[in-house]
Amino acid sequence: MAPSSVSGFRYARLADDLESRIRDGVYRSGEKMPSLRKLRHQTGLSITTVYQAYIELEKRGVVEPRQKSGYYVKPQLSRILPPPEAQKLRPVPKKVTMDTLAYSIVADMGNPDFLPMGGTVVMPELLPFKQLVRCIRSESMEAMKRSLMRYEKPYGNDELKRQIAKRMVGQARQDVLDEMVVTTGCIEAVSLCLQAVGAAGDTVVVESPTYPWFLQIIEDQNKFALEIPTDPQTGIDLAQLERAVQKNTVAACLLVPNFHNPLGYEMPVEKKKALVEMMGRKHIPIIEDNIHGELYFGNARPTTLKSMDRRGLVLHCASFSKTLSPGLRVGWTLPGRFADRVKRLKMNSTVASPTLNQQVVARFLKTGGFERHLRRLRTALKNQISNTALAIARHFPDGTRITAPQGGLSLWVELDKGVDGLKVFQEARKRRISIFPGIICSTTGRYRNYIRISCGYPWSEKMETGIVTLATIVKQMI
Repeated sequence: MAPSSVSGFRYARLADDLESRIRDGVYRSGEKMPSLRKLRHQTGLSITTVYQAYIELEKRGVVEPRQKSGYYVKPQLSRILPPPEAQKLRPVPKKVTMDTLAYSIVADMGNPDFLPMGGTVVMPELLPFKQLVRCIRSESMEAMKRSLMRYEKPYGNDELKRQIAKRMVGQARQDVLDEMVVTTGCIEAVSLCLQAVGAAGDTVVVESPTYPWFLQIIEDQNKFALEIPTDPQTGIDLAQLERAVQKNTVAACLLVPNFHNPLGYEMPVEKKKALVEMMGRKHIPIIEDNIHGELYFGNARPTTLKSMDRRGLVLHCASFSKTLSPGLRVGWTLPGRFADRVKRLKMNSTVASPTLNQQVVARFLKTGGFERHLRRLRTALKNQISNTALAIARHFPDGTRITAPQGGLSLWVELDKGVDGLKVFQEARKRRISIFPGIICSTTGRYRNYIRISCGYPWSEKMETGIVTLATIVKQMI
């Protein structure tokens, strides 16, 4: 609770009491606070005193007013617990060997019996299912026949590409229509780009920690991973990166500058510029995964590395899996100077992505409802992350550290050094709770005392109980 310099005043005592209840989870992030009149009746204080208490809470950043609606609990994405510390490591190219653990986590994601805190999946209720169905039903039988009975253009449906290009205004410098390749999700986009920029035996820079499926792709392509220390709040260490590319022959960098998975940071603009310039001087391509780019919690969409690229060395990848529908599997890439190579690889792998899926997304984007949907989705995810973080602060043992994401849908949790995150994962799994053990986010064996918790599902008593169960498991290991 924030210390009050005016604690002798009744409004300050009321503010302290309300803030304490917010911290305890009585009032949740995004939830409406009691009205002035209701609090007056409950406390016996005057309307003026209650109003002053809310003004005090607003100053503390705990509540926010909404026009003609009252006061609401403001999501707390910082000041909850200290952030995890950046790991110190010596960057060395490593052969990637992923075990079957990642596949077990994917299997749990689709199991309705598990509490879903493992995969970064947005709950169906937050996605525009009815609108998508209407887009499918609006197709005539003849149009449906044409969609189902022919191959789509190899590089993507024209209308979909046009709609994506509209959303990429300010996010890319090149002529995006000619450059764009529609893919079956973001993972295919990343995989095609990584194939395009190098060959087996090459070394690829990744952040540490990194997204486990990046390591899986690197392993499948028989390449080496070069992990660079990454700050949980600002991103990859550029000084370490520069030294690493001087010492090693690097084929590409595979990075997530906007709302990194699992750390959740947004790399500062000046740092993005320095990164693009540094890699440009050395002619090293950057594969930019921007799958969470639309899930920002600030006031504006973050800038992309692609928007700063003058040499065609940034290969931008994204999809609608986190914002619209994971099942439609519609993604895309803007591969810069590697566009011809990516197009050939796409043709040789899947020929084209499914026609109907592309048409459904294109039609939805054309209705103009996507931006309205995104505003609701961002608000929901921000509240869910805040509620989860506050619950971790309430129930986990002292010394726990968590990230303060600036977007996305997950929390990176640092546990006591004596706690094995893999054992926490195994014990949680026995209790039908799905989480992500941190050790699979690296090839180095680090992050053993870390876990990632997904916040894509709505906060509820069931989710709180799940956090309490995890906390109990952790405490038993200390």
